[in-house]
Amino acid sequence: MIKQQVIRYIEKEQLFSQNSKILVALSGGADSVALLRILHSLGYDCEAAHCNFHLRGKESDRDEMFVRQLCQQYNVPLHNIDFDTTRYAEEKRISIEMAARELRYKWFERKRMECGADWIAVAHHQDDSVETMLLNLIRGTGITGLLGIRPINGHIVRPLLCVSREEIICYLESIGQEYVTDSTNLEDEYTRNKIRLHLLPWMQEINPAIKSSLITTSNHLNEVATIYNRSIAETKDRVITPKGILISALLNEPAHETVLFEILHPLGFNPAQIKDVCHSLHGQPGKQFSSKEWKIIKDRDFLLLEKTQSENENEPSFRLIREEAEYTTYFRIPREKEVACFDADKLNGTISLRKWQPGDTFIPFGMTGKKKVSDYLTDRKFSISQKEHQWVLCCDERIAWLIGERTDNRFRVDENTKRVVIYRMV
Repeated sequence: MIKQQVIRYIEKEQLFSQNSKILVALSGGADSVALLRILHSLGYDCEAAHCNFHLRGKESDRDEMFVRQLCQQYNVPLHNIDFDTTRYAEEKRISIEMAARELRYKWFERKRMECGADWIAVAHHQDDSVETMLLNLIRGTGITGLLGIRPINGHIVRPLLCVSREEIICYLESIGQEYVTDSTNLEDEYTRNKIRLHLLPWMQEINPAIKSSLITTSNHLNEVATIYNRSIAETKDRVITPKGILISALLNEPAHETVLFEILHPLGFNPAQIKDVCHSLHGQPGKQFSSKEWKIIKDRDFLLLEKTQSENENEPSFRLIREEAEYTTYFRIPREKEVACFDADKLNGTISLRKWQPGDTFIPFGMTGKKKVSDYLTDRKFSISQKEHQWVLCCDERIAWLIGERTDNRFRVDENTKRVVIYRMV
């Protein structure tokens, strides 16, 4: 009996308690209808949420009408929303599938909090998990991608992962429950459908029990992954420092490319990029790699990780406050690196702020000869990333202050100074 399987699975995976309030994602298809009917018949406090993506014309409206009638029949509160999915996809420059996914899960979570539900139940089943496993295998994945779909992800729970699509259809037929069919599921348009309609049937010719075999393998890999993830976590502690990934420590690991994959893949780097990063470990400093949100810089001893800068990357992360004061015998020149003090009469040109540039020179305080800014930063053992973020305060074309580091000797306070100008970083 399918309901008994679901009860045991809920208990085994500790998905939720009998007192939990469940928001059921209800499309009107067989899987979600079965999920609602099962949870409702088991006595759970359920509400339903339906998204109309307006992608299939009259079919989309038909689905919404069916869902409304079903919820009315069983006195289940229904939340409904309409999405302009095509426009959202164009604005975000993503696929229709990705747009629909982003829209529905953001709305599900918002609605969950509004109605006070503990969990969002979605109707993924064993066949979905097998398809996901094969899809990840085709695209290339780590061990986590071979686990299929997990029963819990944040506030998302999947109580039907213990049953197959065939069992769901048999259950609905046994209770005389109708459902709607999405015509796109029968089309050969998307990769997942190609797996469902072509690859899996072909695999079943070789092994009729292929779905069962893959689920068993997935369950076994789940236990393997527990051990693997614990080892990876310990390895990360050895190689990741506050400054970045310590290259020498990484190279001491027996499978450093795998370790690098587990660090970088969650940050949006693909396998080809990670392989390139790995090849750069013995190379010269300066190589850079970027994902959508992160940047890696190969430095001398570290792989530096930093967030990709926004459109405001040419804006400093600090503000400068300007003060002016008389210079008397009682005045004490500040010594903090965040503060710069100048002779006001010497600092009499146009003041500007910019990042340093190749070829820039200045005369470091206390010296008489010019020094390249690049050489100064190298002598100070600045990383590539630190160099990229170094700003200078200029008086006309001359650098007056390597901000946060050192002032220029040409603007120093001396015995002839009458007024001083002070800049503070905040």
